[in-house]
Amino acid sequence: KELVKGDIITVSGLARGIDTAVHEATLEFGGKTVAVLGTPLDRFYPPENAELQKRLMSEQMVISQFPVGHKTSPKDFVIRNRTMALISDATIVVEARERSGTVSQGWEAIRLGRPLYISQPLVEAGLSWVKSMQWYGARVLRDVDQVIEEISFPMERPL
Repeated sequence: KELVKGDIITVSGLARGIDTAVHEATLEFGGKTVAVLGTPLDRFYPPENAELQKRLMSEQMVISQFPVGHKTSPKDFVIRNRTMALISDATIVVEARERSGTVSQGWEAIRLGRPLYISQPLVEAGLSWVKSMQWYGARVLRDVDQVIEEISFPMERPL
């Protein structure tokens, strides 16, 4: 909600859990969102997000690097996470397992020199990957305003 109020365009996968919540909240509060798929545009994965994907395709933006008919493999989701890091001004990690796509996206953000924010509960959990990312510059997310301040750009008026 706060990101939408700050005119931030959200970018997320379309997986179960936090990805779904990001898109639904952005829609609910009238914001703009981009769904990045790890599958071709004609495939609905996970199946329970088919209606959400259709809505995003008609009202927002859904992108995929994979052609129609492409046979999806696990590496495609790693590619998707890199794409999200590439097109985003910052990455926020709210929840992630040790070997998850979210962690790979965090490392991509660091490699690209993009700001990476990790939620306070993950930092407090003492996970090794969090400590490593902090050593490379990841920040503790204490307040959404710190993200809004860092990545918001003033809109220029046309000449």
